[in-house]
Amino acid sequence: MHKRCAIPIMLCIASISEPAQAGTATIGRTWPIVEADALSEIEARASRQPVDVARNFGPRSGWSAMRAATLGLASKARTRFVVPFYTLEFDIKLPDGTMLYSKGFTFNPLTYVALPQRLVIVHPRDLGWALRTARPADFILLTAGDALALGEQVGRPLFILEERVKDRLGLTVAPVIVSQAGQRLVLQEYAPLDLISKAAHRVEIVR
Repeated sequence: MHKRCAIPIMLCIASISEPAQAGTATIGRTWPIVEADALSEIEARASRQPVDVARNFGPRSGWSAMRAATLGLASKARTRFVVPFYTLEFDIKLPDGTMLYSKGFTFNPLTYVALPQRLVIVHPRDLGWALRTARPADFILLTAGDALALGEQVGRPLFILEERVKDRLGLTVAPVIVSQAGQRLVLQEYAPLDLISKAAHRVEIVR
């Protein structure tokens, strides 16, 4: 009696230990995909371009998108404070038409957000100093030169200083490090590196 009961139990255990194979089923109506694969389409278009297409754009140094905003050379060390107020140029309304913020509304973005890193802005001649000074998360911005080529040489991403950033922050000279302190930006300008001393920075508040 015990032997007869043991055989079915062993068969059940063996069936459980075998890997289960799930079947597939189609539920509902299906249609073939008629859209072309995005990657295939990009590759096809790229293959139709002339081999020397890059020549049409000229040297990278002449690209307007690669042209950095210029700054003067800091003649003395000083620290400035800037509140980056922003004024809306259009109305912001909810989907039902309710006015949320009207055109002309002025606010300080730093009231709502925090900068995760500093901006280290330098002339190419001071890049070595920037690399030694910048923290891993900081952005290094150049006022001239080829940021891509220099970044490849030093092994760190570099960026150009854009005109809109220059105007927004009120930048005039470099080297300068921009950081956030509460609801203000701190612009710490550095004198020419061979003239830097331990003298205290002159403080000028800009509102």
